[in-house]
Amino acid sequence: MRDIEAIIEHVKQSCKTNGQQFTAKRLLILRALVHADKALSAYELVDYCKVHFDQHVQAMSVYRVLDFLEQQHLAHKLQVSNKYILCDHILCEHEHGIPQFLICSKCDKISEQTINPTIIQDLQSHAKQEGFTVVTPQLEINCVCDECADTEEPNTNTNTNTNTNTNTNKR
Repeated sequence: MRDIEAIIEHVKQSCKTNGQQFTAKRLLILRALVHADKALSAYELVDYCKVHFDQHVQAMSVYRVLDFLEQQHLAHKLQVSNKYILCDHILCEHEHGIPQFLICSKCDKISEQTINPTIIQDLQSHAKQEGFTVVTPQLEINCVCDECADTEEPNTNTNTNTNTNTNTNKR
């Protein structure tokens, strides 16, 4: 579990430095993202706040807060799932770079990595050769984490015959 109070204090200071307000709704959504420790959609955040904090917040307010957190580089939007996750580098003072997300398709565990800038340059170059311009270079890669891979049962079916026709009518 992350240090919620350290994250909140960091975000408060960041907002103050940038001349932004850290409102009660921003605090609530930030707490929910930290507490949940997983990616959540705006509507899942509405439910999460209701269940875990006994707070009702409108979906439109959640979207505005998520936009703010994203603009401040405090959260990321996962494009494929339309969910949001707290930035793993939220307490770091360094430039965050372009994120790559490894997403377990079994348990939804997410690992945020920073993509090497030369890889981004190569992607942009290849896209340009094909007549495209990279707009959002964030990568989301579906994977299976080690924990899920270790718990999967090996395929014990040794029968390679896939013919399932059982029609035994004879003429």
